Amino acid sequence: MEIADDLAETRAQGWRTLAALHARIEDTLERALQRAHDLSVSEYSLLDVLSRQETFTGCYLRMTQLSRAVVLSQSATTRLVTRLERRGLLQRYLCPDDRRGIYTEVTPEGRAALDRARSTHDESLAEALREASELPELAPLVEALASLHAVPATDAS
Repeated sequence: MEIADDLAETRAQGWRTLAALHARIEDTLERALQRAHDLSVSEYSLLDVLSRQETFTGCYLRMTQLSRAVVLSQSATTRLVTRLERRGLLQRYLCPDDRRGIYTEVTPEGRAALDRARSTHDESLAEALREASELPELAPLVEALASLHAVPATDAS
């Protein structure tokens, strides 16, 4: 029973460490993006996900897929899309094959806003990770994140 308790505590501590790193990064990004570009982290993430989807696959995400991609509830995603649509950064349209489906795409104004904000996002992320790497409790997780890009993609076929 003691081994199971140790494992549970190890998992819980790992989760707390991950949550702490996430909170530090999100706070840094939020302040930088709001100050320089009047965008929240969620707004930036949504624009980024949509622009990458369009660029790399040529197709668009339905609202349910978009919710999963930006890790928000469907209602929160809908509110976020509505806010960005009012600002002229996104537009919605009905799926031509299924009139119940709604797609969202980035407008030229949205692409320009995303392009302007990308360097702020990337620099702030790098700074947040650098600062976190100086904390003994977060350094191993930052190192693990840094090693992820070095892992080759596996072929699912």
